[in-house]
Amino acid sequence: MPGATNVNPTSIIIVPGWRDSGPGHWQSLWAERLPSARRVVQDDWITPTRNAWVGTLEKTVLAAPHPVVIVAHSLGCIATTHLGPEAAARIQGALLVAPADPERRAILNDFAPVPYAQLPYRSVVVASSNDPYCPIRLAGAYARAWGSEFVRMQQAGHINVESGHGEWPLGWALLQSLTGEQGGVGVAPSAASPAPASAWQASA
Repeated sequence: MPGATNVNPTSIIIVPGWRDSGPGHWQSLWAERLPSARRVVQDDWITPTRNAWVGTLEKTVLAAPHPVVIVAHSLGCIATTHLGPEAAARIQGALLVAPADPERRAILNDFAPVPYAQLPYRSVVVASSNDPYCPIRLAGAYARAWGSEFVRMQQAGHINVESGHGEWPLGWALLQSLTGEQGGVGVAPSAASPAPASAWQASA
């Protein structure tokens, strides 16, 4: 109904991956369009540790005023699956994009093993057939273990600016499916051109 307000508001929390998400990354662009969204800021983006990253994420989730919808990329997806039960109980849904395999890079090993347990909330895993940070079969195994809906993209790389994904309308539509059309996502992204690769630092 035009002009109706959402009776069940959500708190959107953006969870970047290793090395953060640069200014042209879809997470950063969405954050600009969602002024009420919270973005997790880690103390150390370069040498991540599970306890520090998960602890920061848990504090952010527990401080949220409404049921939470997570928007995670890469290592941020894995940090999300490591959340304890108190924080997980606050989550209504999660968009988990291009989850990283922490065993592929020694610097990410602290996040292994990845939990293979069903998540207690609705989740959507989006993965690419040629993601250098996680084979598509492993991403599919994650989705099955977590009880997630699985969206497979062809030749989409790490689903970031480097692979040509700026505003990323498909992801925005998936976020709307988790929040409802008026659940905090009220501005549709424009068909903007992705920023040049030199303008950002690829997150993993």
